[in-house]
Amino acid sequence: MSDSYDVIVIGGGPGGYIAAIRAAQNGLKTGCIDKWVNHDGSTAFGGTCLNAGCIPSKAMLESSEWYERSGHEFGDMGIKISKVELDLATMQKRRAAIVKQFTGGVAQLLKANGVTAYEGAATLEKGNKVTVEGHDGKKQTLSAKNIILAAGSVPVELKPLPFDGKDIVDSWDALEFDSVPKRLGVIGAGVIGLEMGSVWRRLGSEVTILEALDEFLPMADAQVAKEAQKQFKRQGLDIRMGTKVTGAKKGKSGITLTYETAKGKETLEVDKVLVAVGRRPYAEGLLGKDTGVKLDQRGFVEVDEECFTGVEGVYAIGDLVRGPMLAHKASEEGVMVADLIAGKVAEVNYEAVPSIIYTAPEVAWVGKSEQALKKEGVPIKTGSFPFAANGRAKALNMAVGMVKMIAHKNTDEILGVHIVGPFASELIAEAVLAMEYRASAEDIQRTIHAHPTLSEALHEASLSVDNRALNTVNRR
Repeated sequence: MSDSYDVIVIGGGPGGYIAAIRAAQNGLKTGCIDKWVNHDGSTAFGGTCLNAGCIPSKAMLESSEWYERSGHEFGDMGIKISKVELDLATMQKRRAAIVKQFTGGVAQLLKANGVTAYEGAATLEKGNKVTVEGHDGKKQTLSAKNIILAAGSVPVELKPLPFDGKDIVDSWDALEFDSVPKRLGVIGAGVIGLEMGSVWRRLGSEVTILEALDEFLPMADAQVAKEAQKQFKRQGLDIRMGTKVTGAKKGKSGITLTYETAKGKETLEVDKVLVAVGRRPYAEGLLGKDTGVKLDQRGFVEVDEECFTGVEGVYAIGDLVRGPMLAHKASEEGVMVADLIAGKVAEVNYEAVPSIIYTAPEVAWVGKSEQALKKEGVPIKTGSFPFAANGRAKALNMAVGMVKMIAHKNTDEILGVHIVGPFASELIAEAVLAMEYRASAEDIQRTIHAHPTLSEALHEASLSVDNRALNTVNRR
């Protein structure tokens, strides 16, 4: 087997394996290298997303939501259940089975598309060469005309709370608790903190979330973030803003967290701690000497709008580079780079990258927030519609939250759509498509939406932009 390729991709996550498949589809001889090792010692492609992030967390979110709804909501819907019992072991087995199915599917896809897969740690060397150290310690050197760096990211660790894999954990270990913690402390009220906090609260934990920022979900639209925070608190999530964690001490009764607020020093007793303060690019061991690839002050690989590093034939995508750390963003960058290498026209529209928090209610948005647009001095008009006035949401017993649309005051072009409510993760796709084609609010107004559906809330929000909503009182 030749060790020379047209394209070598370092990383087998949603950015890497997609890039490798597209490169192979473009007729390029392609290799893909991944070093993932599971807790049980098994190896698998798919990166954090498939093995320990997106997919397993959504499995647990879904299972825990069904558990909570069966115990608290089914009676309201005319379904009587005498006793609801939690079988955490079976829930965890289901999660693991889903992960195995999808990671196995990635391996099959690589093989079916003619991509040569390598397992081990890869290092980019000078001259477009790659050293691969297999899990058995053996090394080999590969070369390629083009190399795509897609090594992903890892959780940020706090010095006062070093991970121990058991009591003070990252998001991966928090997925694999074999029992429900009585008291769970979560550091960080971002996407991971809210999602994992929701899972274990539904299953019976007393969850306290400590967030250093004073503003809840500052990356989301303020109106939507306020509504989401209200719903989470109503569910029982104890979210404490403006708290800086300074230490943790283990004792017989659990873990004592110390933190500072505007009122002074405070403490919190918990049994487990999830540290979810963000992720950082995973570049350790990735770059050899004199490769020419540069990292910025935060550890991100420096690239241009086409993910080119400035070194001939070397690109970087996904969590390694600027922009949101999202699987779908990484995948689209992988497709773009693979097409550019093949001489095709390709780009990523970074103005239309959706963000989603898979809580209940879900939170999703695309484009800019009202506060960001006002700060930029852009003339805007906004409209919103509550799910409380949506028939399908009522039938689902999920009538909370809203859809908010922001359009340019003069051109009517949609600049942002923000949703908190049922299946926001699915509804946001229409908004992404609309923004991709630079649609106006009127375009959505004139698009027929089936009745009764949740999507009607998006239609009504577009009408509300011009004070023309039909199923709620318009502003005057």
